[in-house]
Amino acid sequence: MSEPEPTDQPLPLIAHLTELRDKLLRAILAVLVIFLCLFPFANEIYFFVSEPLRTLLPEGATMIATGVASPFLTPFKLTLVTAIFLAIPYVLYQVWSFIAPGMYKHEKRLAIPLLVSSILLFYAGASFAYFVVFPLIFLFFTSVGPQGITMMTDINSYLDFVLKLFFAFGLAFEIPIAAVLMIWAGITTPQDLAKKRPYIIVGCFIFGMLLTPPDIISQALLAIPMWILFEVGVFFGRFIQQEDAETEEN
Repeated sequence: MSEPEPTDQPLPLIAHLTELRDKLLRAILAVLVIFLCLFPFANEIYFFVSEPLRTLLPEGATMIATGVASPFLTPFKLTLVTAIFLAIPYVLYQVWSFIAPGMYKHEKRLAIPLLVSSILLFYAGASFAYFVVFPLIFLFFTSVGPQGITMMTDINSYLDFVLKLFFAFGLAFEIPIAAVLMIWAGITTPQDLAKKRPYIIVGCFIFGMLLTPPDIISQALLAIPMWILFEVGVFFGRFIQQEDAETEEN
């Protein structure tokens, strides 16, 4: 059975570039609008993000700002990152609307669930980091300090630290999408991935070691979900493989 042709007529190169520019401008405008709406609440946003550490600080200890402009620039940076974070669905929608006309119908049926799932998994990874990982690792850090040393964390250093973890866990939760895409593209099969399971598990712990603080708690909290999500990707990859086989038979 022959492949169905893309539904839209091909456009000249200039038209493609013009359309791409329009999509990028819309995505940037969406980020800017969200940022302007959030900026009046920049301090409240930072207060929320810093709560997992502040609640564990010893009595009388506070977070500090070592830079002259840090009290302004740090919440500003966090608000901009938050705006990008919230605008991800719209930005990806613009990307999708640009590439979708050149896709086949069966590709669109698979791509849409993958796109939606990737957004939800990234948000799930960031939420997991905030609600599960942060309390545990900050409890560890605040409890192992030398006696007589008061912990007073710089607000900018804290932001850099948590943004790294947000990104690491958001990216790690994309593993099922990566596995499904590799199976869909024919790069590998669920059976081959299952055979490489021991190497994948070791790789998850290496990845966790590189992207998290040097403590076993945060490394395990990243590596174990990555392993579980890998198994989820292999599980759904079997359905993709079965569907492709049925399509070829028809």
